[in-house]
Amino acid sequence: MNPHDAISGAVRAALAGRAALVAQVNGIFDAPPARTPRPYLLVEDPVLTDWSTKDQDGREVRIAVLVRDLGTARARARGLADLVEAAVAAMPADLGGGWRVASCGLVRSRLVAEDATDLTAVVEHRVRMLRDINP
Repeated sequence: MNPHDAISGAVRAALAGRAALVAQVNGIFDAPPARTPRPYLLVEDPVLTDWSTKDQDGREVRIAVLVRDLGTARARARGLADLVEAAVAAMPADLGGGWRVASCGLVRSRLVAEDATDLTAVVEHRVRMLRDINP
């Protein structure tokens, strides 16, 4: 499994595994949905850079989850962002395909008013991952 698919799939699975989060959104997507009303979660395409050692493939990943919400009240969007942050932080170390998480940390969390009625919270993590030699 390539590192892109490993981390993207693991983040989506971590979000989907949180019942309290899933109950409050209309879906978890990896591309903007055409007809799904807000609130929903959008897992953006990760940015990967080399983080290899002498004897292991490694990647440093920046991956963001967007909480797309409707309304001007920021409390719900902030609460959903907190749940997203917790879900990604608790993601299992084994990502599949021989990849495992070496470290995971929050880079930033920000709430942005898109216009008078739409809010987006951006929750971005840095994940460092290594591929086991013998998966």
